[in-house]
Amino acid sequence: MSAYMQNIGVKLFRQHLENYTPPDPLYEYYTDAKGKQRRKKRDVPAGLSPRDAKILKTVQRRARCLDKSFSFCGLRFGWTFIIGIVPGAGDAACAALNYVLVIRKAREADLPPWLVGKMLFNNVVSAIGGIVPAAGDVFIAVYKANSRNAMLLEEFLRIRGEEYLKLQAAQEDEARSGRIVASGVSKRDMEQVKPGAGMETERSVTSSLSQRGKKQTTELNSDHGRFVENMN
Repeated sequence: MSAYMQNIGVKLFRQHLENYTPPDPLYEYYTDAKGKQRRKKRDVPAGLSPRDAKILKTVQRRARCLDKSFSFCGLRFGWTFIIGIVPGAGDAACAALNYVLVIRKAREADLPPWLVGKMLFNNVVSAIGGIVPAAGDVFIAVYKANSRNAMLLEEFLRIRGEEYLKLQAAQEDEARSGRIVASGVSKRDMEQVKPGAGMETERSVTSSLSQRGKKQTTELNSDHGRFVENMN
């Protein structure tokens, strides 16, 4: 009976933790036809440059290593939890690893300052929470700053890829019809998301948009853009 109640407690504990932890940065889970849970690596968003795709994969892999390498009683934790057990020096080492391995790598994708600020904020929250003896280590394992930052990067790059595909479609329509075609990409989105960043054709993409004429520019300026800067 006690073993049965223990199993129920572990399951409830695991479900409770899932409400507070971010999803796996490297894998996504699904249920197959037989009802079994499977996992597969997250797909790289379409429309990204090889540079951005490589950066995303590296960040996702490092985030999982730091946050979710191990599992115990339904709690997944990584090397940051283990290193953070060492008082003082462990917390400082975790903060340094989070920045060097994840945030600094993500910045290579030409991210806007406000997004980098959100990543740094997650790192600071994790570092401050880790100061509390014992409970701080559990907080680090649950909060998973690196996984949060990996998800921020993935969402940002997904939108970058979508905007780039819009520009490509508009350019193809122009080539076929010989007239200016509205791409639906606002000037604000261009400045924030930088569609085509990291591609060899990046300059041609930007210059093509700037040559669409005053009418297109006016339409873009009137659009506030669809990119939401307060991503969680």
